[in-house]
Amino acid sequence: MFTVVNGSPMQWRVDTRTTLLEALRDTAGLTGAKKGCNQGACGACTVHVDGKRVLSCLTLAAQADGRQVTTIEGLAGDDGPHPLQEAFLRHDAFQCGFCTPGQLMSAACLLREGRAGSDAAIREYMSGNLCRCGAYDNIVAAIRDVAKGAD
Repeated sequence: MFTVVNGSPMQWRVDTRTTLLEALRDTAGLTGAKKGCNQGACGACTVHVDGKRVLSCLTLAAQADGRQVTTIEGLAGDDGPHPLQEAFLRHDAFQCGFCTPGQLMSAACLLREGRAGSDAAIREYMSGNLCRCGAYDNIVAAIRDVAKGAD
């Protein structure tokens, strides 16, 4: 199968039962997406496929064939960190850091789709991403800052 991952073409040969998360971590060596619950309930494995957020633990690698995949490793641009990454640092929105990649990937989609109209809207859209440290207020503040252009 052929996929573009973080802008680079990648040819994969994986078992049909292999999840996208497993392919990214074990085959491509991209360990940013985390295996949390492995049941699609925590959001730690969130990546983008063709610009939409997906839970990579519930997505077969074969479903990414011919598609664009972006992981946390590809979120930053050539000119430096993504504004969300900077805002998460400013607002201490990462705590232990385990959920941070999934949080950032979901937040990037939220912003791109214009869903950051209020704190309630941010919380609703981010509700599929769990944080064991309870940094939710800081995460919302970081997203709000980027949505308002304050980076």
